[in-house]
Amino acid sequence: MRVTRRLLLLALLGIIFIGCKTKRTVSGNSDRGRYKSPPKVAEVKKEEKKKDDGLYVMPEDTGKFILFQIDSPEEYIKTFSEIAQMEMKAYGIPASITLAQGLLESGFGKGELAKKTNNHFGIKCHTGWQGDYDFHDDDEKGECFRKYNHPMYSYRDHSIFLKNRSRYAFLFDYPIDDYKRWAKGLRQAGYATDKRYPQKLIALIERHQLHRYDVDVVGEGYGKQRADAVIAKAETDFHVVQPGDTLYSLSKRYAVTVDELMRWNYMYDTNLSVGQKLTVKTDNYNK
Repeated sequence: MRVTRRLLLLALLGIIFIGCKTKRTVSGNSDRGRYKSPPKVAEVKKEEKKKDDGLYVMPEDTGKFILFQIDSPEEYIKTFSEIAQMEMKAYGIPASITLAQGLLESGFGKGELAKKTNNHFGIKCHTGWQGDYDFHDDDEKGECFRKYNHPMYSYRDHSIFLKNRSRYAFLFDYPIDDYKRWAKGLRQAGYATDKRYPQKLIALIERHQLHRYDVDVVGEGYGKQRADAVIAKAETDFHVVQPGDTLYSLSKRYAVTVDELMRWNYMYDTNLSVGQKLTVKTDNYNK
């Protein structure tokens, strides 16, 4: 009798073990088959939520592609202005610039690329991109562009894209609400090949009064100084090039690097001209 009970117990445990193993296997297959090409957006979301510092919570990534139906520039601005302001608080990029770029690059959300990828800023895959993607004809046929499940991820990626690339670093020396300097600086940094890119951004900002979103954020205490309150820098912040001056000698004199001097003065080589006025000191107004 005892032997029979022991055998029954062992058989019951064996059935439970096999059932659990089968359940785990089925679940794993289901997860792998959810996406044709599994995006990494969920991993990005978890990482970025740590950086939000309570400013706002990224929408939960359910893996479902969410497309906004937008019929006008005004509706686009109404839909994404708060997101642009939150990005301004988190990364120091004027909300007016972000909105103007979104309007221009996405065709206020109605462009082909925006509709199929939620990519509102035309950011290409680039080396190291591990998220989802799609192909679109741009400068060349069938180029790889980043794809997002929700437009908010596109806005966050745009902020990270500008903040983490050294060629855009000088932009963050500008007052946080000086949209004209930012628009011109983006072109100088090579963000767009269109020579009229700054004028297009400025025209959108002024036509739709997007600068008011910058003013609101600065009014809440973000950004140390208002653009209209910034006083011209003292003459000690500049140096007039004299015969014999080189970038190396000036870097030693003012305790800065050659790279900083070139970045602050938008120089693409080390050549200097006598009488040239160089910025040799700058303040980051966005810290």
